[in-house]
Amino acid sequence: MPSDAARLVALAVADGAQAWRAVGFEVDGAGCCRLGDVAVVLGAAARAAGSGRARHEGVLAWALDGAHGAVDGLRRLDPVPAPGPGGGPHPNGVVAIDHVVVTTPDLDRTVEALAAVGLEARRTREAGTMRQVFFRLGDRGGPILELVGPPVPSGDGPARFFGLALTTADLDATARQLGDRLGWAKDAVQPGRRIATLRTTAGLTTSVAFMTPAPA
Repeated sequence: MPSDAARLVALAVADGAQAWRAVGFEVDGAGCCRLGDVAVVLGAAARAAGSGRARHEGVLAWALDGAHGAVDGLRRLDPVPAPGPGGGPHPNGVVAIDHVVVTTPDLDRTVEALAAVGLEARRTREAGTMRQVFFRLGDRGGPILELVGPPVPSGDGPARFFGLALTTADLDATARQLGDRLGWAKDAVQPGRRIATLRTTAGLTTSVAFMTPAPA
């Protein structure tokens, strides 16, 4: 596929700017937080972009280069923020998005929809009663899309955004800053990496985890 056919450009997140600032993210006056090359639109503007959703929490929509309209229920952010300088590191140490997690009741259907916008399944992993399919959002080094669902379709509902895993330059420093708002760090599925999940007491409706950088 072309190197930029499915690059992640932006996300819309229901949480307000102040909630993200409170956990150590820099947010500009327009309510935009830049995680590496990805613009994250927060608060009212994001909720408007996701107005077709029954709920208004967590990740609401995204924008991919080369993709127009919803992808198997994953709404497109419109309008897309203007390009800007890459963000980070943030005060909490975050430098980029490591992966975006999406759930689906029908893996084959969602994989086909993603393929139609230029996303190629790179790897599949069995995870207990669930299956994970991984895609690269853009060039090598860009974020990963982790699609999770049952091996056999369990319904006809749409795919939904579940949460974000973010790369932090120093996970121990992030943990010291966030204190008891962050869960204990543990070994990640990826060899040589660790991960810790932000607790709901941090005040975000978005499921967020922080990870150590990928080994060189």
